[in-house]
Amino acid sequence: MNGPEPVVDLQLDRAHSSRIYDYFLGGKTNFLADRMAAGSVLAVFPAALVAARINREFMHRATRFLAESGLRQFLDIGTGIPTPPNLHDIAQGIAPDARVVYTDNDPIVLAHAAALLLSTPEGRTAYVQADVTDPGGVLGAPQLLDTLDLSRPVALSLNALMHFVPDDGSDRAHTIVDTLKSALPSGSTLAMSHATADFAPEAMRKILKIYGDAGTRLQFRTRPEFLRFFDGWELLDPGVTLSHQWRPDDPADATHVTDAEAACYAAIARKP
Repeated sequence: MNGPEPVVDLQLDRAHSSRIYDYFLGGKTNFLADRMAAGSVLAVFPAALVAARINREFMHRATRFLAESGLRQFLDIGTGIPTPPNLHDIAQGIAPDARVVYTDNDPIVLAHAAALLLSTPEGRTAYVQADVTDPGGVLGAPQLLDTLDLSRPVALSLNALMHFVPDDGSDRAHTIVDTLKSALPSGSTLAMSHATADFAPEAMRKILKIYGDAGTRLQFRTRPEFLRFFDGWELLDPGVTLSHQWRPDDPADATHVTDAEAACYAAIARKP
C-alpha cells in the first residue's frame, strides 16, 4: 500500500524566480513576497515588465516559425509556470501532430503541470521534473523517451533559462548546452534567449543582488558569450538580435523598445 504523497514546501513566504516572472507576465500564480521582489526589480529596472513580455513573445514567434518550417518535436527546458498560450498551444495550433516535452526542476511548476498536458488528439505532451544542470537526466527521462524520437529532429527551447546557471569559475552553462546539442540529430534546432547586462549594467547589477537576496543566483552574459552557445550550428536569419528584434510580426514592433529595455539576446540555430 502506497503511503501519502510527500508534502512539497512551496515557500510562499520567500520570493521565487518563477513566480516573479509569472507576475511580470500578468499571471496569478504569485504571492506577496514575489510581488515585493518584483517591485524591487521594477524600482531599478522599470522596463522589467516589457522585457519579460517581449521575451515570451519571442518564444511564441520562434515556435510558430519552427512548426511552420516542419519541426514536429519540441523540448522546452525550464518551461516555468504555465502562461497561455504555452509552447504546445502554438506548435499544435500549426501542426496538430506536434509532440512537446516540458521540463523544469521547480515544484511550483510541477504543481501547475496539468495545464501543460492538454494535447491535441493527434499530438502528445509530457512533463518531466528534471534539472538542466543534469542534462543526462533530462535526456534519459522515460517520459521524454516515450514522447520524442531522438533520432529525428528536435526543436530545443532554452528561453530565459541559462542566466540561472552561473559558471562558478568553470564553463558550466556552455558545457550543459553542448551536451544537449550533441544528443540531437541533424536538422534539430536551438531557440534561446538570455538576459544581458550589455546595455544597462548598473541596473542589472542591482537585479543580481535582488535575486541573490531571494536565494536565486544569476549570471548575465555578453553577446560573445551568448553567441558561443550556438557553436557548430548554423544561425538562422537574422542571427543574434535583441528579443523583440527577432523576426517581429510587425517591423514597427522592433522600434518600440530600446536595447536597454529589452536586455535580452535571442537567436535560433540549426544543426548541420
